Amino acid sequence: MFDWNDLKAFLAVARGGSTLAAAKALGVNQTTVARRIEGLEADLGLRLFDRGQTGSRLTEAGRDLMAEAEKVERASETFGARAQAHRRGLAGTIRLTATEIIANNSLMPALAEFRKLYPEVQVDLVISDKALDIQGGEADVAIRSGQVLPPSDLIARKLHEYDFALYCSRDYARQRGAPARLEDLKDHDLIGGDAELAEWPGMVWMFRQAGGKAPAARSNTMGNLFHAVRAGLGIAPLATVLGDVSRDLIRCSDAIAEARGSSWIVTRRELKDTPRMRAFLDFLTPYFQQQMRELEARAKVMRERAADNDGDAAAMDASA
Repeated sequence: MFDWNDLKAFLAVARGGSTLAAAKALGVNQTTVARRIEGLEADLGLRLFDRGQTGSRLTEAGRDLMAEAEKVERASETFGARAQAHRRGLAGTIRLTATEIIANNSLMPALAEFRKLYPEVQVDLVISDKALDIQGGEADVAIRSGQVLPPSDLIARKLHEYDFALYCSRDYARQRGAPARLEDLKDHDLIGGDAELAEWPGMVWMFRQAGGKAPAARSNTMGNLFHAVRAGLGIAPLATVLGDVSRDLIRCSDAIAEARGSSWIVTRRELKDTPRMRAFLDFLTPYFQQQMRELEARAKVMRERAADNDGDAAAMDASA
């Protein structure tokens, strides 16, 4: 079995063209380099260099083995980098869970940026609208949404507050019209929730305004509810930061006070100060908050534009 130091000498001579240049690059004397090359050739039973007065040139076998030696060099560097990252605690795996709608709309670009900064930390994303047991170890960290966090020993950072309103698709509005008043909801198709989503305050509020009419369809996740509304299945409450910026949707109500919610990032107490988790929390919190501010600013512009268009249409109707 050959020594890695022999391979380093081989690469240095191949790149420098002589044992003298290799010795300078490696910080050793020329005799040591020559001895390592001779030892490597003896171990392999191959001549790797043609030696002359002008230096050392790779033989055919040497050229062929050069690429393999460079692979070993890269593997050694990766090994060393990962070992160093582990010593700093900035390596390993973080298991993150979030709902589908948050994962797809907010987390994917954030995780790509985090990986650029911390390539030795692997983030495994578990998408689920069911709240995984963080304390029980089903995940290390979670993005949780709701009106309140249930009591627990978890450490939480508040990320954002957000509103909900009723929306329908433009295609639905062309066929059925959009409700002008909340009382009109009883004459429209409403998309209800299944399981826990049926008890969500925004959903309960909508059906109360509609006099308790039966849903025309049901969704069991917020992500699916968003796509159901876009597909024209009916009217439902959606987050305004998503609904207002979607050109396919029309807003049908003011913000629903009972549905206002928040997002938190939560983790276990014993994990929060580990270097990789600290780096992740310190990165994701401001990233997520900035992203939400940008979405809200865009949503505001879209609302104002929609209001101007409605005003222009009303003026045209009045002059007709």
